[in-house]
Amino acid sequence: MSDSTIRTRQPSSVRRLTLVGPLRLTRPSDLWFKPALSVVVASAVPNLALFAFGRLDLVMYTMAGSLCALYGHSLPYARRARTVAGVVVGMLIGMAISLVTASLTDSTAVLIAVGALLAAGQKVVCDATRIGPPGPVIFTFVTSAALFAPQHLGQVPGHLALTVAAGAISWLVTVGPALLRREGPERRATARALAAAAAYADDPGHRSRHAAATAVHTAWQTLLAAGRPTPVRRELERLVVHAEAALAQGAALGAHPGVHACRVGDTDGGGHVELAPTAVGPRTGDDLEACVAGPDRLRAWARQTRARGPVPTPPPAPGTAEELFGIDAERAARRTVGRRTARRAVLRALAPGSPLLPIAARALIGCALAGYVSMAVGVGRPYWAIVTAASLYQANVTLSWNRALQRTLGNLLGVLVFAAVLPVSRTSSLALIGCCLFFNFAAEALITRNYWLGSIAVTPMALLVLEFGGTHPAGELIGDRVLDTVIGAAVGILAAMAVTNRRATGRLERALAATDRARAHAVRTIAAPAPAPAALDAARRRLTGSLVELREAGDTAAGEWWQRALPEEHILAAEQAGHRTLAATATRQGLIAPAPENGAV
Repeated sequence: MSDSTIRTRQPSSVRRLTLVGPLRLTRPSDLWFKPALSVVVASAVPNLALFAFGRLDLVMYTMAGSLCALYGHSLPYARRARTVAGVVVGMLIGMAISLVTASLTDSTAVLIAVGALLAAGQKVVCDATRIGPPGPVIFTFVTSAALFAPQHLGQVPGHLALTVAAGAISWLVTVGPALLRREGPERRATARALAAAAAYADDPGHRSRHAAATAVHTAWQTLLAAGRPTPVRRELERLVVHAEAALAQGAALGAHPGVHACRVGDTDGGGHVELAPTAVGPRTGDDLEACVAGPDRLRAWARQTRARGPVPTPPPAPGTAEELFGIDAERAARRTVGRRTARRAVLRALAPGSPLLPIAARALIGCALAGYVSMAVGVGRPYWAIVTAASLYQANVTLSWNRALQRTLGNLLGVLVFAAVLPVSRTSSLALIGCCLFFNFAAEALITRNYWLGSIAVTPMALLVLEFGGTHPAGELIGDRVLDTVIGAAVGILAAMAVTNRRATGRLERALAATDRARAHAVRTIAAPAPAPAALDAARRRLTGSLVELREAGDTAAGEWWQRALPEEHILAAEQAGHRTLAATATRQGLIAPAPENGAV
């Protein structure tokens, strides 16, 4: 099939929604302990301070700042410092709006409207800036709760000061580890890229190729955002080059299945190596050891990189320039525009035609309707329905349906846990603090396995927070939470289905066009008589980023309802051509051996 072949298949306007798949458990994230420990420390310090002063009734305001410690753990420390500071500022703005509104009116209808507007705005900002897990749900949880807390205008400055103080502790907790291991995030990103490249080398396929491309792209972005280069970062950059070479080699061999590229000459990892195509045949242990950056070598490097010891020193990737193909130049260029990136992203998200606006409309309508339905049936705290609805809205209807199932199951099981632990928490104030800290840790430990599993811990934690302000009838708390969960999930998913997002297809078409432009640029760069290494590397990274965005846009559009026909074969052809061009770029740089016959790039 030629790259120019464009066919469309008219998809069903209503896609099938599954019941079992969304509840399956997955492997936990390799970072789960970072936010888990951070939020425990960031919460324990202000909670114990308030306990010492006998003012545990103020925990809600410090909690707003403490939960900021959940953000930024995958980012390099230089960027993490700015990101977490921005999260604290965003939390402070949301809290200020909520507390001032609560002090000026006691109309439940007005409070629900403000809560829905806040939820929609927080969704847009978090999606536009790609703040990452846990996304907007933490902001919505805290600010919605503050809306329905009794408040006087004169108390607002003091309560906001508590939020700022706890936020400062969160900033110190999240950034502080830089004093012990300043390249930790970069090491983890590099290790993921090496492991993903090894998985692709072991089992070449569409999914593993996309996973490897995404991991390599993320590793480069992490290294570019890490700040000035250090000896450790230099070695990490060379390791990512090897992961990228393995990915490119797989694409090249996919186009020429009769050969595989192996390393000849020096095999002790200490000197320059050459690459040569070798006919496929029975492979011995020596052959596997000699293959360039084979899966076993990549996995060994990943383990060493992730560990606390020295970063492995890989052999120089063939063709690697001293400056690693101009990464320093790209890093310097990014520094001049980096501060404006987040603001521009938010402005683009609010511009007409943005694919994020329909998602914001879903959040606004769904949260408002959930709150009003909850109020109509007599629930005392309708903000739980708002938070439940807000937590559902993912990139498309299919993912929102999955989250609705996960949230409902987790919350229903979570209220049972709350009923069991409530007597223990009421034995003393320290017992209550200990229970909340335990569930904070458990939520982060479990939520990466599946959202519903983490919700089992989040639910009792959220209910126990109310106990700091005074005891409440257990039956009333449990009944309201169950009713609000059902209302929020049902109304929220109906809003997601009713509010269409045909702009998802437009985003896909723009991603296709961007991929075509990036590929054409890479082809022109390859064809130049003597292209500079920096130009080849920049073209390669640009094309990799566009392929990652194309796959993300395709997956988002595929899970959306009421869509135009998707150019599925065009997407597949663009991805195949893009990866062939990546392989050709790597061949031009000398990262992999040329195929015996030149293929199309």
